[in-house]
Amino acid sequence: MAKTEVKTRPTEASVEEFLNSVADERKRADAFRVLGMFERITGDKPVMWGPAIVGFGNYTVKYADGRELDWLATGFSPRKANLTLYVICRSPNQPELLARLGKHTSSVSCLYIKKLADIDEKVLEEIIEDTVQYMRRKS
Repeated sequence: MAKTEVKTRPTEASVEEFLNSVADERKRADAFRVLGMFERITGDKPVMWGPAIVGFGNYTVKYADGRELDWLATGFSPRKANLTLYVICRSPNQPELLARLGKHTSSVSCLYIKKLADIDEKVLEEIIEDTVQYMRRKS
């Protein structure tokens, strides 16, 4: 079946310019710190996906009805309300890692953090590493 076209896809936009445009100084600093974590752990270059997501790697999502979608393997976005990390992947390790992380919320595929000071950064690095390994095995 043909791949589904979505609005959020890789662009040529500058990741550094995007992060420098984050108005809140603390959020901007947290975003650059998270950028460094993702770069070091994934070994991939960051790519802007749409106007507001910094992505690393990609994979093909395959739906039960046969549709396919190209999507980032992992990444993050410094949103107004929180730092959104695309790291929830249903890895068997994630419940234990999330329990150790600190103050956060999560959804089907996203981890939400108000500020890095609220969490254990070493555990966040473990979560990113676990996500990267899980997604690479899955692809």
